Order: sequence, then structure tokens, then C-alpha cells
Amino acid sequence: MGKSIIHTAEAPSAKGPYSQGVAMDGWVWTSGQVALNPATGTMVGADAATQADQALANIKAILHAAGAGLDSVVRATVYLTDMDDFSAVNEVYTRYFPEDYPARACVQVSRLPLGALVEIDAVARIAQERR
Repeated sequence: MGKSIIHTAEAPSAKGPYSQGVAMDGWVWTSGQVALNPATGTMVGADAATQADQALANIKAILHAAGAGLDSVVRATVYLTDMDDFSAVNEVYTRYFPEDYPARACVQVSRLPLGALVEIDAVARIAQERR
């Protein structure tokens, strides 16, 4: 399977020279998602928990467009501008990944695009019937 660019109107359009996601050889990689509302293109929420919820909803939409789901995520990376938001983001994260958690890294960064407090990306396996 060659490289396939993933695009869906259910997630925010790319704000730069990148794709929402890329699929290849049965895998899909999402670009980092911040809390942009796909319909309006504006940032959602003034707190990390609300932003994490929108970022994860965006990831879910990209994965769905690629033929994958949250249950097939094997790796995620969470970027926070303040590590004090770790617990609040984890509370949201466990609603999207309630069990069989993917491998994950969480790091604090000095800034994120568009003033976001949270950015998340993921790697998932595409369902066998979609490969």
C-alpha cells in the first residue's frame, strides 16, 4: 500500500504545509491536533481539559477517515504548555482511551501553535478490511 493522504471535513483543515494524517502499509499517523473546531476553525476552550477533548475528537475523526479507530491507537504524544494540567488532561484522555491504553509520552513545551495549551498526535493500525 502506497502513501495515502488523509483528509476529512470532520477535523480542522491543515493550517500549514502538512496533512491531517498519512496512511501507509496499514498504519496511520495523525498530525498534532490542537483544539480547533472543524466547522469554524477557531480555538475551543480556555482550559487544557476542554482543549484536550477537542484535540482528541479531531484525532478520532482523522482516524475514522483512514479506516482506524481509537481502539487501534498504539502510540500517542501529548504536548502541554503547563505540566500542572497533566491530571486534567489525563481525566479527558481516559474517556477516549478507557482501557488497553496506547503507549504514550507527555512533554511540556514552551509554546504551541495558535496559543493552544494542548496538542496531541497518534499512530494507529488501520482495520484489516480497509487495507
